[in-house]
Amino acid sequence: MPATINDVHCHFFSTPFFAALGGDAALATLGWEAPGTADALADRWAAELDRHHVSRAALMASIPGDAASVAAAVHRHPGRFVGFFMVDPTQPDAAENASRSIDRDGMRGLCLFPAMHRFSIQDERSRAMFDLAASKPGTAVFVHCGVLSVGVRKKLGLPSRFDIRFGNPLDLHAVALSHPQVPIIVPHFGAGLFREALMVGDLCPNVLLDTSSSNSWIKYHAGLTLDAVFRQALAVVGPDRLLFGSDSSFFPRGWVKDVYEQQTSALEEIGASAEVQGKIFSENLDRVFPLKRPTS
Repeated sequence: MPATINDVHCHFFSTPFFAALGGDAALATLGWEAPGTADALADRWAAELDRHHVSRAALMASIPGDAASVAAAVHRHPGRFVGFFMVDPTQPDAAENASRSIDRDGMRGLCLFPAMHRFSIQDERSRAMFDLAASKPGTAVFVHCGVLSVGVRKKLGLPSRFDIRFGNPLDLHAVALSHPQVPIIVPHFGAGLFREALMVGDLCPNVLLDTSSSNSWIKYHAGLTLDAVFRQALAVVGPDRLLFGSDSSFFPRGWVKDVYEQQTSALEEIGASAEVQGKIFSENLDRVFPLKRPTS
């Protein structure tokens, strides 16, 4: 078992996020607790991570334009949280706003959801986000690929007009090669496009995979198990490019401990050493996101 845990994938479901979904009515339907102010939610997450012995976590703004909420959490607990924010590069002010979030708010992860916002990773507007990250040392780009399903929207009966044709990890190949200094994180092992995620990871040493969530996409691959996923990922991209993620999000559920337990069990089943587990569950996040942001 790793001595410490770091989590690269937690959603910061803030008050602006719920306001966009319907406010108090949405919370009542979901049975979730109101997040309160950004500072209060940050304190609650810090206490929750303490309870589970999680040292650091990446918090993700879950709608475009809500970087300020995560920034408040990061500023309140700078040694605890790494700030990620969602960007829709199809918007005319995307690059300007993203630059401000990095420079002013200290954000470290720029998140792209091609299927959600219907753009190609190879689009010039998308490439501009990678150019921006390359110009800001210490900034990573998180790119959701594969199947995209937003559970909260399903529960509220809201449509999710996504287009997963835009979520192929292979579309990252050229842009990753042309931005070798930018860490590119693909969550959920590619979320159903595991083979493609491994291929681009094999070809591009700056591509990392996060292990987050229940990985229910495994159902699309006959006979595949989580044990086998870890075995193959370790064989292809190695232990230095796998980042543990829980995909935690709302309260009262809090941090999703069972995801961590399932993944530790899978790694132990395949005989992964304590050194390998230490990298996945802790050291890799600290390496990609050191406490002090690099200047060059």
